[in-house]
Amino acid sequence: MNTAIAKVGAVVLDCPDPLALAQFYSALTGQPIESGGTDDWRSLSPMVGPAIAFQRAGTYKAPDWPHDGSQQLHLDLIVDEFAESHTRVIALGATPLDPTGPPHPTDTRTFRVYADPVGHPFCLCMC
Repeated sequence: MNTAIAKVGAVVLDCPDPLALAQFYSALTGQPIESGGTDDWRSLSPMVGPAIAFQRAGTYKAPDWPHDGSQQLHLDLIVDEFAESHTRVIALGATPLDPTGPPHPTDTRTFRVYADPVGHPFCLCMC
């Protein structure tokens, strides 16, 4: 018997420009931007699981991670390797947060933390 009350429809990120952030995540994940969006709302077509959506917030303030200790939320995105993924995500406009330098072949970490163009932290993971 299913006792769930609801299912996850979307993970929604507040931002100043929904289309610009949708374009960043579309290029990062390969998920197309759904048609029919507005200036205040855009979403990606999910390949698996819930959609990622972007909502205009007129008073948007980026998280100040790790300085204030709060990420609000973050996405873990799976990659096969770090070197090319790091280079490509930086070219899209991400900022490396931890570690800040490029990956080295001897690194043993299984994740790297970045900020998207408006400051949301996300991780590239090899888990």
